[in-house]
Amino acid sequence: MPVIVIANPKGGVGKSTFATNLAGYFASQGQNVMLGDIDVQQSSHTWLSLRPANLAVINAWEMKDGLIAKPPKGTTHIVLDTPAGLAGNQLDAVLKLADKVIVPLQASIFDILATDEFLKKLLNSQEHFELGVLGMRLNVRSRAADQLAHYVNQLGLPVLGYLRDTQNYIQLAAHGATLWDVAPSKVEKDIAQWDDILKWIAK
Repeated sequence: MPVIVIANPKGGVGKSTFATNLAGYFASQGQNVMLGDIDVQQSSHTWLSLRPANLAVINAWEMKDGLIAKPPKGTTHIVLDTPAGLAGNQLDAVLKLADKVIVPLQASIFDILATDEFLKKLLNSQEHFELGVLGMRLNVRSRAADQLAHYVNQLGLPVLGYLRDTQNYIQLAAHGATLWDVAPSKVEKDIAQWDDILKWIAK
């Protein structure tokens, strides 16, 4: 049962957008996926409350008082959305669970500086998980994408892919939906950007 943790101590980088769509992908494949949310804002669980009953089921992994409990039997995949400022004991608890940690990151110098110490802390962790960075709201052919890749590669980490800045994620989220809940022709460019990311997660 893989546990994929989506983490970045900086807010507004797209953690919940990626986490909900990843859970949506697993659900579309017939997996029994749980979406956990340890952010006090509970963005992912609020999104789940909007999700129509006719769409593929994504179960909520309830957290009590910020504590992480064991998932129910039968769960095949867990996607864990985490809060801004994730640190200390809460970070340690999350990393003990993680099989893979994905850090969504935008290419601005402010985002990079705010995330640098966090990435180095993950690299020095004694826990056993795979770590990758995901470029957010970026054109893969832009200079900004090249600069992000240069920074990430210097750390010895892979850039798993780049997700473009599009209204598709925003509009779908407003209805509790993901890329995988609509006709592929409507989101063809976006789904194509997930190929390498999903391969890394599946390996």
